[in-house]
Amino acid sequence: MPQNTVLVTGASGFVALHCIQQLLQQGYRVRGTLRSLDKEAALRKALGDVRDGLEFVQTDLQNDPGWDRAAQGCAYVLHLASPFPLTIPQDENELIVPAREGTLRVLRVAKQAGVERVVLTSSIAAIMNGHSETRRVFDERDWSNLEGRVQPYPKSKTLAEQAAWAFAREHGLELSVIAPGLILGPSLDGHYPTSREYIRKLMKREVPGVSRTTLFTVDVRDVALAHLAAMTVPEAANQRFVCVEGGHRFREIALILQRHFAARGYRISTLEFPDWVVRLVAIADQTVRLTLDELGKEYRFNSEPARRVLGWKPRPLEPSVLEMAEGMRQQGIV
Repeated sequence: MPQNTVLVTGASGFVALHCIQQLLQQGYRVRGTLRSLDKEAALRKALGDVRDGLEFVQTDLQNDPGWDRAAQGCAYVLHLASPFPLTIPQDENELIVPAREGTLRVLRVAKQAGVERVVLTSSIAAIMNGHSETRRVFDERDWSNLEGRVQPYPKSKTLAEQAAWAFAREHGLELSVIAPGLILGPSLDGHYPTSREYIRKLMKREVPGVSRTTLFTVDVRDVALAHLAAMTVPEAANQRFVCVEGGHRFREIALILQRHFAARGYRISTLEFPDWVVRLVAIADQTVRLTLDELGKEYRFNSEPARRVLGWKPRPLEPSVLEMAEGMRQQGIV
């Protein structure tokens, strides 16, 4: 069994916690970064009260203290920490600066500590945004067009990843990038990412219908598996991997929820609204506003390199939706 230590940034995050669980199961030692150690007890409980092979250090993406100690003695780094808001900030630099500068801060200490490889969590948001075409197949060679209309979050992911590749090339640091789609699936500690809003709003019937938007989804457990493979597979060095299970109309998710939860009293609307209605709703709902740029577009993603190089086999949409919804139901969120 491996005894290497892996640094996982943003250890309390949705994906990060699954990465930590899988790393521990495979025999790695894990050092997780937290902005506050107040979360440590809850995280250990969520992971099964792990006593051996897991430690936490207090760090912040926007400040230097703690990072040298965090990276010391680590063979690998999984850099997952990055801001992802529910609403669009008035100043885009609220997202861009911590994402870009935080990534460079982590890469610098990784290089100084002699880390073998860094795996960076990016997003398809760094690939698909700002393009004028309504039909297109994207893959790992594509970048979001920052000259087009791009909201702050995808802009932050694009600039952070581009800065990471530039640093890696200049300093000879092995880098692999995982670019997942909309992440669904179960939470280990009862906390969910921004993606939960798609399901929460349907379960709570906060929206009377759904947009004609295609969601490119992936299960959180499969995203974690991709990170671990990208960390150690030799051929994954200096490669970028799109991790998307498939593209699904928003209505497909609504229909899954309706089939399984309608009998339990949940009134799931499966009505698909025309685009002009969605634009009206977005005036008052900032979460809906985040999806406006994708209305009317028929995009697809090619995840073949992840399947071929990483041996990646993502699970289908339905269990990811149901396990996320059931977890939120048990925790009283919906």
